[in-house]
Amino acid sequence: MPALTDVVDLVHGWYPPAIAAEWDRVGLTVGDPTADVRRIVLAVDPVQAIAREAIDARADLLITHHPLLLRGVSTVAATTPKGRVVHELIAAGCGLLTAHTNADAPAGGVSESLALALGLTDLRPLVPYPTERLVKLTTYVPAGDAEAMRSALAAAGAGRIGDYDSASFSSPGEGRFRPLAGARPAIGSVGRFEVVDEVRIEAVLPMAARQAVVAALLEAHPYETPAYDVVEVVGEPAADSGAGRVGRIEAVSLTDFAASVAHALPRTAHGVRVSGGRDDRIETVAVLGGAGDDHLDDARLQDVDAYVTSDLRHHPASEFREHGGPALLDISHWAAEWTWLPVLRAKLAESLGDTVEVIVSTTCTDPWDFRA
Repeated sequence: MPALTDVVDLVHGWYPPAIAAEWDRVGLTVGDPTADVRRIVLAVDPVQAIAREAIDARADLLITHHPLLLRGVSTVAATTPKGRVVHELIAAGCGLLTAHTNADAPAGGVSESLALALGLTDLRPLVPYPTERLVKLTTYVPAGDAEAMRSALAAAGAGRIGDYDSASFSSPGEGRFRPLAGARPAIGSVGRFEVVDEVRIEAVLPMAARQAVVAALLEAHPYETPAYDVVEVVGEPAADSGAGRVGRIEAVSLTDFAASVAHALPRTAHGVRVSGGRDDRIETVAVLGGAGDDHLDDARLQDVDAYVTSDLRHHPASEFREHGGPALLDISHWAAEWTWLPVLRAKLAESLGDTVEVIVSTTCTDPWDFRA
């Protein structure tokens, strides 16, 4: 049977943590990487009801889409809701693994799962993402230290492009500065202007290597306060990775399409809210799992007939429709993202075989209970 670390590696292979949003908190939250895994429960939210469901099922691992500790906390005492989840999972020997924004965009991720659940075909990303998130680092060093700096950056992972490594660009120039009181300059003296022959060095690197490369830069740089910057660069778009999905269905009225969406998703009090003419023809559809306000303009530019997403706010939705946007279908956030769980279950079952039982939770954790 696999160890917890083996399952984590599988999930991270499909949904790399490096592609998660910078504000996100994904990966292993609770658990001993060396522990055996015999049973896994999948859910959207790591709330107490789900934790207890996993414990009652004698699961060794709970995998959720939403993080438990997304925002900073100063305590996980059992007197707090998050603390109770942590304590109960640890006491039961059940780990907690999160795949959130890193699971939204890839093939087999949340948005693609939602599109397939709604019957869309000929899928493509609504907003294609690069095949790899890349950044460019630029720094400036005295000419005599340029080769040592290039070597340090390359050793830390900068400049690897395709079948090449140590790729960089250098250009000469002048560095100007004046050390102030309290400084310990490597070149020059306090209070005097200095002009130094410097080399500007630029190198591209994966976003995931950024911290290691910056640390190498700071270690190798001769200056007390080196100048550098890191900016994200646009890479080649991937054919199967990106925010949301666009696909096609057999042409139907908006009324019939909305009914099919309601039928395809787990039932919630939220239901399906619709903006558009009941008899509008729907054939090309954009979807985005989770909150989709940020991609309203992208849906408009794709010239789709309808946009299906969650958590649409009054003013953005109103302005979108007033300015000629397509029909809107606002669905439950939980229901949209739940469609990913059966897809994840199938991927785990295919990789782990019958050594591990994988259970999809059907407990509705949508926060709304009924409509008055």
